[in-house]
Amino acid sequence: MTKLTWLSHASWLIETGDHRVLLDPFFTDNPAAKVSEVDFADNVSHILVTHGHFDHVTDVEVIAKRCNSNVVANFEIATWFSGKEVTSTTGMNIGGSIVLPFGRVQMVPAIHSSGLPDGTYGGCAAGFVLTIQGKRIYFAGDTAYFSDMKFYASGVDVAVLPIGDLFTMGLDDSIAAIKLIEPKMVLPTHYGTWPPIDQDADAWAKQVAQAGCQAKVLAVGESFSV
Repeated sequence: MTKLTWLSHASWLIETGDHRVLLDPFFTDNPAAKVSEVDFADNVSHILVTHGHFDHVTDVEVIAKRCNSNVVANFEIATWFSGKEVTSTTGMNIGGSIVLPFGRVQMVPAIHSSGLPDGTYGGCAAGFVLTIQGKRIYFAGDTAYFSDMKFYASGVDVAVLPIGDLFTMGLDDSIAAIKLIEPKMVLPTHYGTWPPIDQDADAWAKQVAQAGCQAKVLAVGESFSV
């Protein structure tokens, strides 16, 4: 069984077996966060990074150095963290996959920008499809709706989709994406952190049900197991 915990904004903790994996850790200066980087003092084996924006990478360096975590990101971001003396990085690119100790990771497209906090080019934004214990989990990352989602994520067990609008797809486009990929369960992400991306997630979940799919709206710190 794999447990997914929403840590606010687009940050997730993925727990499976002996492995604890963070996705896009952003706690420092995050008004919605209920944890901080000091809550991850050890036992974070991997950190997955979808793209370079500050609200996805702020706490990567300090956690990776403390836990000796392997940072998995596109080649440009992995190289950037290596330059900050993060000792374990895995650079990937769109369409590539790798088998890691907790499961298979495929880096898939996202339509979004990806500049790093110091202005360095951050490569292509991405999402991830994880295959863990026979279950497929799609983290779309920050993205617009696009038709190739169906190729990479059709029929996944869980789809984690942004709904905040403005910087990513919003409510209507997320419903279109759900109809396209037909996941067994969908969880919302990248919303509610600041007023420009506030959304009524419960109303969204009713739209998802009308579209013939199940949705689970997690409170910050709440988990879903697959």
